[in-house]
Order: sequence, then C-alpha cells, then structure tokens
Amino acid sequence: MHEFAPTTDAAKPELYRELLAAADALTAGEPDAVANMANLAALIWQFVPRLNWAGFYRAVGGELVLGPFVGQPACIRIPFGQGVCGTAAASGETQVVADVHAFPGHIACDAASRSELVVPVVRGGKVVAVIDLDSPEPARFDAEDAAGLEALAALAAARV
Repeated sequence: MHEFAPTTDAAKPELYRELLAAADALTAGEPDAVANMANLAALIWQFVPRLNWAGFYRAVGGELVLGPFVGQPACIRIPFGQGVCGTAAASGETQVVADVHAFPGHIACDAASRSELVVPVVRGGKVVAVIDLDSPEPARFDAEDAAGLEALAALAAARV
C-alpha cells in the first residue's frame, strides 16, 4: 500500500514537485492506463486543494470520452473543439480559465464549477487524453498550477 501526503503549507512549486514524485512512484512499471489514470486522479485530488472535480478525458475517435475521475458525475463525451476540454484537445494547449461562464461554448457538467484548468496529455505528437481540474472558486488556477499539471501530463504521457 502506498501512502502519500502533501506538505500542508507548501508553496505551489513544492506541492507540484511532491505530486510528481508521488505520481512517478505510484505509476512506475504499471502498464495499465486506466489504473494509472485512476491513481493519478486520486493523487491530484489529494494534493491540489480547493477542487470539486479532478480527472481524465481520453481521446477516442476524434472526441473525448470520460476516464477515471474524482468528483460529481460528469459529461461522458465531449467533441474536440467544444468546451474547455475539447479546446485543449483540439489545440494541444493548456487552458487556464478564470471564469468558466465567460468561456465561449463552456460545457457545464457541474454547475458549482467556476474556474477550470485543462492540460493535454501528448504522446508522439498526438493528444491522447486531457487532465481536467475544476474549482468552485473563480480564478483558482494560475501559471504555477498550469506548470505543475503540465509536468504531471508529461509523466503521464508514457503511462496512460
């Protein structure tokens, strides 16, 4: 059994270093993508404060399909190019959205969500999944959060 505990008062860069180390330890050598996504979603939930949803959408046949997550039930399918997740998948670029209600075409899976961070997981130049974080707080995510999740996505790329 693995036990990982974030440093409670760590600055964001340290928190994300701890998250990355835990993610590496937990997924190293495990070939099952679903198991790895499930554990990564749980680690994100444990390490990143003030979330109401954390998880994965997998790229399947030109759309995103819900993967392992922690939070309320979610939208099952999202076309590339639609909503925050679909935009990240289509562009291959991280999306940091301070106010989801101001994002054109936002797909509201949970009415409590106010801000969102979506990071593409890219393998071989192709988006294979996205990591999606939602918060009930406006402007919850910043460049440090994006950098931390981009490092996690880079690690995950070979393991999901």
